[in-house]
Amino acid sequence: MTITLDQARTIVDAALAHGTEQGFNPLTVAVLDPGGAVVALARQDGSGFLRPELATAKASGVLALGMTNRAIAARAADSPEFFTSVAALAGGKILSVPGGVFVHDAGGALLGAVGVTGDASLNDEAAALAGIAAAGLVARTGAED
Repeated sequence: MTITLDQARTIVDAALAHGTEQGFNPLTVAVLDPGGAVVALARQDGSGFLRPELATAKASGVLALGMTNRAIAARAADSPEFFTSVAALAGGKILSVPGGVFVHDAGGALLGAVGVTGDASLNDEAAALAGIAAAGLVARTGAED
């Protein structure tokens, strides 16, 4: 199973709409399949040119390590050498801040991940959650643990 293009587009559109409604800074949203391939990506006007890489890194990191951003952050705090090594191995495509969110179907199957960047990390995560909910899918951030 993997996220569909229609689901990914819904996530992107709803996440961007949420950010606009909440008055967030311009956002960039990346939706990746379970293998880390980009399914959909959009950058709002005014979002910095490095934002697509950051959004992709937030989503890629959770998929690559099979850990939520919060778990990655805890691991990075406990073992900075581990995080530095993994980030280097991944070509920098791992971040330890909120905004990378696993996407599951109602049965719990992993469909991919969403990365959002552009505002404060918790706001980025809130936009991702809004997008995932709009697509009728289930998010996992680590905050629910």
